[in-house]
Amino acid sequence: KKVEAFAGQRVVAVSAGGDHSLALTADGAVWSWGDGGHGRLGHGDEQSQLLPKKVEAFAGQRVVAVSAGGDHSLALTADGAVWSWGDGGHGRLGHGDEQSQLLPKKVEAFA
Repeated sequence: KKVEAFAGQRVVAVSAGGDHSLALTADGAVWSWGDGGHGRLGHGDEQSQLLPKKVEAFAGQRVVAVSAGGDHSLALTADGAVWSWGDGGHGRLGHGDEQSQLLPKKVEAFA
């Protein structure tokens, strides 16, 4: 079934995680939906979303790639920065700790 939330948008990439999904639109925006646990959707909370919702943290940025993991998400911006959010267990977010991130955070190792 066509996802109506994308009416008028051109989706150029998608990624499916275990409990959530990400989409990238032609204008460089990231959209997420599904289980919001650990902040994996990037909306600043742990609320689940039944419909795609734009990740507002990337306003003013152009995202060129996204990837949904089991409990976390990654994005690559046009300037070469890597961003991660969600469950930080086992250091999976790349921030040098095991803190979860409710909003996308730049991975400084690539800055």
